[in-house]
Amino acid sequence: MGMLVCNGAMLMCSFGAAPSSLTVMPVNQVTTSTPIANIMDNKPMVNIMPFGVCNSLANPTVASATAASLGVLTPMPCVPVTAAPWVPGSPTVLVGNMPALNNNSKCMCNWGGVIQIQVPGQFTIQVP
Repeated sequence: MGMLVCNGAMLMCSFGAAPSSLTVMPVNQVTTSTPIANIMDNKPMVNIMPFGVCNSLANPTVASATAASLGVLTPMPCVPVTAAPWVPGSPTVLVGNMPALNNNSKCMCNWGGVIQIQVPGQFTIQVP
């Protein structure tokens, strides 16, 4: 299943230059110290914050800046465009009637970036 993901988890995009963090609003009514995410916590600029600059030529701002630089790749500020939910989520754990987000899930940006969870924000201590 992987670890559940909660507010403050560290994210990285394959076309981004810097890590970002996941913001989970406390609307799912799960009683924990930190709100747990579900697969619908995919809203750009609400749940998923920018990753510094974007390097994807599928991003129109990067494409036009690169064209203006005579073909030299010119990264531009990242504004995530994540229309689809995180996949696959956890099929056996529901948070707010949706599959919980686990650290194996990925979210696709419309500009081709794959957003992954680097640090889930939840840690477990193993006792011998």
